[in-house]
Amino acid sequence: MENYADYDGLGLAELVRNRDVTPSELLEAAIARIERHNPKLNAVVYKAYDEARAVASNALPDGPFKGVPFLIKDLGLRVKNWPRTSGSRFATVDADAADSELVTRYRAAGAVLAGKTNTPEFGIPGVTTSAKLGPCRNPWNTDHISGGSSGGAASAVAAGIVPLAHASDGLGSIRIPAACCGLVGMKTTRDRNPNGVHDSDRAIGFSVDHVVSRTVRDSAAMLDATGYPQPASPYAPPSQERRYAEEVTRSPGKLRIAWSSETPRGVPIDPEVQAAIERTAEILAKLGHEVRHEGLGIDYRALYRAQGLVSASNFAAGMKRWIEIKGREPGDDIEGLARRAYEAGKAISGADAMWGWQQLRLMNREILAKFETWDVYLTPVLCTPPPRVDYLDTLMADLKEFDRRQAETFGFTPPFNMTGQPSLSLPLWQSTSNLPIAMMFTGRYGDEGTLYRLAGQLEKELPWKDRKPPVWN
Repeated sequence: MENYADYDGLGLAELVRNRDVTPSELLEAAIARIERHNPKLNAVVYKAYDEARAVASNALPDGPFKGVPFLIKDLGLRVKNWPRTSGSRFATVDADAADSELVTRYRAAGAVLAGKTNTPEFGIPGVTTSAKLGPCRNPWNTDHISGGSSGGAASAVAAGIVPLAHASDGLGSIRIPAACCGLVGMKTTRDRNPNGVHDSDRAIGFSVDHVVSRTVRDSAAMLDATGYPQPASPYAPPSQERRYAEEVTRSPGKLRIAWSSETPRGVPIDPEVQAAIERTAEILAKLGHEVRHEGLGIDYRALYRAQGLVSASNFAAGMKRWIEIKGREPGDDIEGLARRAYEAGKAISGADAMWGWQQLRLMNREILAKFETWDVYLTPVLCTPPPRVDYLDTLMADLKEFDRRQAETFGFTPPFNMTGQPSLSLPLWQSTSNLPIAMMFTGRYGDEGTLYRLAGQLEKELPWKDRKPPVWN
């Protein structure tokens, strides 16, 4: 199927429903592209071809993505009988015993699971590289990063291997890779998608699971298929007014949109990114929205101090569970970022960890109060176009220098993991070197609907579907 990559997921599923193609034919098209592109990208790190062929050749659920090839990020979610590495030499599991609840829902949507995608160790940085799985590269320029920690998913989708893929976001790990690779990336409201019985993986509520996709409608339709309440969940998702797939086609009306390029360190962003956000604000005003230049105006130092205490203590608790499973402490089989987080977390007292939680609660209220007068908050996703792979190397000896480089690259995504708000990356622009430049739209808690309506409007106004990276199809 030579024109396989020209379709999004819903488009492929329509071909299956109309019997123009079979799920097996779609799968073989995906497999051919994995074999063609993966040597350049290192996006797919586990191949389940035989199992996928057996699934595709049998009866599939009549879901919205019936017969569509799909990939799972190698972090967090469990797939029965598949290995799970979390990008770590220490935390590798040979085969999981059962599917996670979200995987069950992907299967019910009709998706055909073909393999797993690259991720950094424990999903820590905003770049996808590790001693276990190696670096993942960007289809727009293989010398540049695909983002992290869902970089494998984004690279595979951007290259036309699959139309959409599972991703997760703890401090930006859906939006950053989507931005680097020119995709749509929705970080959903906290607990919108199910966490399953392995709820300890999402204990602090920062991390959510969804997909990266090439179209807005695929993102919306998959959230319709997966984002409903789960029995016995202690955190029920907020209500949903109507199907998100319907929201994409509706007018957003006149929205109150604030925009800013303020960064935590107060350092100016790259001129191309600054020009892109200013153009975006101008276009939004021309579309009839009420646009104002206003930032969060919070004490970022206090915010990230509190987040650091919470994240580090949570990481140490997670490592304690791995130690119970493995029967030993990690040695040199964890990398520098994980070792530093583990040691820092162990040194944090219970009182300090809870102080961090208290401080985040206070500051989250401060951020959420802004949305009493805003419908949407617009920022860039990245401070710069996607940097080179060798610039953001998680294995570099000087971790403080790595921190500095990350801070000057990823300045906008984390606050909305702390507040739990939905936050959406859209690939509106390209740099002069033909790398994607994305904008981020954040909505009120529980209000993915407004974001999907606005995204549908911008997808028509500033279409990106015809842009193709050099590594494609």
